[in-house]
Amino acid sequence: MVMNTEQVVSQEQEIRLSILGMRCAGCIAAVETALQSVSGVSSVNVNFADHSAVVIGAAEPEQLKTALKQAGYDAAVMEGLEDPGDEERQEEARYTDLMRKAAVAGALGLPLMVGAHMDWFPLMGTAEGTGFWTKVAVVTLVVMFYSGGHFFTSAYKLLRVKQANMDTLIALGTGSAWLYSSIVIDYSEQLPSLSSHAYFEASAIILAFINLGSALETRARGKTSAAIRALIGLQPRTARVVREGQEIDIPIEDVGLGEILRVRPGEKIAVDGVLQEGHSNVDESMLTGESLPVEKVVDSPVAAGTINQSGSFLFRATRIGRDTALAQIIYSVRQAQSSKPELAKLADKISAIFVPVVVAISLFTFFVWLIFGPDPSLGYAFVTSMTVLVIACPCALGLATPISVMVSVGRAAQMGVLIRKGEALQTAGKLTCLILDKTGTVTVGKPTLAHIAAFTGYTEEQVLQRAASLESGSEHPLAAAILAAAAEKQLKLDKVRKFHAVAGHGITGRIADQQWLLGNAALMAEHQIAIDAHNDTMTELAALGQTPMLLAVDQTLVGIVAVADPIKVDSAKAVQQLKQRGVRVLMVTGDNEITAKAIAAQAGIDEVRAQVLPQDKAMVVKELQAQGEIVGMVGDGINDAPALAQADVGFAIGTGTDVAIESADVVLLQGSLLKVPEAMALSKLTVTNIKQNLLGAFFYNTIGIPVAAGLLYPLFGVLLNPMIAGAAMAMSSVTVVSNANRLRWIKLNQDS
Repeated sequence: MVMNTEQVVSQEQEIRLSILGMRCAGCIAAVETALQSVSGVSSVNVNFADHSAVVIGAAEPEQLKTALKQAGYDAAVMEGLEDPGDEERQEEARYTDLMRKAAVAGALGLPLMVGAHMDWFPLMGTAEGTGFWTKVAVVTLVVMFYSGGHFFTSAYKLLRVKQANMDTLIALGTGSAWLYSSIVIDYSEQLPSLSSHAYFEASAIILAFINLGSALETRARGKTSAAIRALIGLQPRTARVVREGQEIDIPIEDVGLGEILRVRPGEKIAVDGVLQEGHSNVDESMLTGESLPVEKVVDSPVAAGTINQSGSFLFRATRIGRDTALAQIIYSVRQAQSSKPELAKLADKISAIFVPVVVAISLFTFFVWLIFGPDPSLGYAFVTSMTVLVIACPCALGLATPISVMVSVGRAAQMGVLIRKGEALQTAGKLTCLILDKTGTVTVGKPTLAHIAAFTGYTEEQVLQRAASLESGSEHPLAAAILAAAAEKQLKLDKVRKFHAVAGHGITGRIADQQWLLGNAALMAEHQIAIDAHNDTMTELAALGQTPMLLAVDQTLVGIVAVADPIKVDSAKAVQQLKQRGVRVLMVTGDNEITAKAIAAQAGIDEVRAQVLPQDKAMVVKELQAQGEIVGMVGDGINDAPALAQADVGFAIGTGTDVAIESADVVLLQGSLLKVPEAMALSKLTVTNIKQNLLGAFFYNTIGIPVAAGLLYPLFGVLLNPMIAGAAMAMSSVTVVSNANRLRWIKLNQDS
C-alpha cells in the first residue's frame, strides 16, 4: 500500500493557548522558547496581558502543552466561545493568595524584628538559644515555603532560560538569609562577634513586602479578558432559520451560508446578511457608534450582534462564523491586545542587569575576604558575601512602581477617572496624539430638538405640536427627540388618522381632515411640494450637524424641525486644554463628512476623518503609531473597542458600552473629556514619583552594598551587622511608601 505524501503533510493552523503560571514579563521568554522548540511551529505570539499565546504552525496542541509542562507551565487550548471570565477569576484568586502570603510572612517577621531590637530572645551559643533558634529556623522555612515558594520557582524557571529578574534576587537574598541564620545557630563562635546574629526576620519581612507589592500590582493591572467576554456575549447562541417552509431554532454554529433567517422585534441578529422581506429599524451602535438606529428595507445589509428594534423581517445569511463583522471585531481586539508591547516595569528591566552585578559583587567580596581578611577569614567571607545579597534584595525596588500606581489609582477614582491598567499611568502623560470618537464622546450621544422654523402663518409651537402629533405613531429614531421637546412644553397632541410610514422618506397622516407630511426633501418632491426657497436654510442646518425634517400641509411647506446630537458643554474646553499641552487632536467617526466637520468645528478640532469603519479605526491608530506618535483613543461604543485596545492608552467614556469600557485602560466615569488632560497630568506626576522611588531605592543599594561588602572595615573597623541590613531594607521601603503617598495631596492643574 502506497501512502499519498500529501495526506501526511500537516496544514498550518492557529492555536490559542491559555497559560497558567505566568508571573512576570520575564516568563514571556521562557514560554516562547518552550513553544518554539516544538517541531512545526513557525511563529509564537505571547500575550502577557491575558496569559495566552497564539501559535501558528503544524504542531499538535498536545505537543505544545507537553513542552509548556516541561518548562513549568500548564496550558489549555481555547476553542469556540470560551469564557474569558476564568482568567479574571484566576487574577482575583492570585491577588487574595498574595495578600494572604504577605500577611503570614509579616506575622512572623515583625515580632522577630521587634524582639531582636528589644533583646527578648536568648543569645546564640547557649543551650537555650540553640533550642529556641532551631524552632524559629523551622518555622521560618515553612513560612518561606508558603509565602516565597513562587519566587524560588520563578527564579529557577528564568535560570533555565539564562535570564534573571527581581525574583532571582529575592530567592538569593531570602535563601541566603535563612541559610546564614541556620549556620549561625551551631557555629556562632566561629563567626565574627559582630555578626553572630540570626536574621530570620529579614527573610520573612522581605517576603511580606514583596508579596504585598505583587498583590497591589495585580489589582492595579486590571482585567483585560472582560472585553472579550462582553463581545462574545453580543452573539446569540441560537438562530431561527426557515427550512422547508418551517421556522426552527438551531444552534448558531449550524447556520449555513445562504440560509434564510427570521428576526423578531428586540432580538439580536445572529449572522451577517441581506434583508429579503420586511422593514425595521436596527440598532447598529456596536458597529458604527452612532446612537440613531438605522432603517432597514429590502436589500439592506444587516450585521451579527446588532439589535432589531421594531418589526419582523427575513434575511439571507452572507457571512457566518469567524467571517461576521462581530467576529472580526473580537479578533481585532485580541490582536491589538496581543501586539501591544508589554510595558515591563522599569524595576524589572534594571534588575536584568542589577541581579548578575550583585551576584558578582557578592562572589568577589567572598574571595577578597577569604584571601585577604583577618581570622577567621572564612567566617568574614561568608558574612560579608551573604550580607551583600540581603541588603541588595530589592524590597524598595519592588514596591517603587506598584505603590505609586496604587496611590494614583485611588486619587484618580476620587476625581472620576477609573484606571483599569497600571501601565496607563506610565504612558498617558507622554501622549502626543489623541483620537476622539464623535457620538457619545464629543457629543452627548442623545438626539435632541435643535431648531424650529415656522412659515406661512404658523408659529414655532404649532409646527412642533403638529410634528409631534405625527411622530406619536412613528417608530422612527428621531421621533423620540421631537416627542420629548413637545412633552417639555406640555403640548397636547392631536389624533392622527391614516398614518403611513414611507420607508426612507418620512411619514404622512391626516389631522382634522388635513393631509400632513413630515420627512425629507424626497418626500416633498414625491408630493410635488415646493421647497427651493428654503434650500439655504436646510444647507445651513446640515452644516451645523443637524438633521432637518420638513413639515407640510395641503401642498404647502409650513415649517422645518431639525434634530441634532449636540456637543457636550465641556468638549471645546477639553480640546483647547489638550492643544495647550501640545497634543494633536483628531476626530474619527463612522458618521458622514458634513455632520462630522460641523461637530468638529464646534469643538475646535482641526483634523477629521469621517465614515470610518470599526476595523479601520484601529488602522488609523496603527498609522499614527507608525509615524512615531504616542496615541490615545477616547470612545464609548463597541465599534471603538479595537482602536481602544490598539492605542497606547485607551480612554472609555463611562456612560458608554461595557465592551468599550472593558477594552480601555482608563474609564472617564463622568463622561467628561476634561478628565483626559487631568489624567495626563496625573500620569506625569506618577511617573516622576516612580522615578524618585527607584532613585531612592538604588541610592540605598549604592550606599548599602559597599558597606555590606566591608569597605569601611579597613578604615574604621566597621562591619555591617546583618540586623542593621534588615532594618535598613525595611526603612527604604517605608521611605518609598511615604513618597508615593504624597500623590494623594498633590494639586492637579493644567501646568502639571
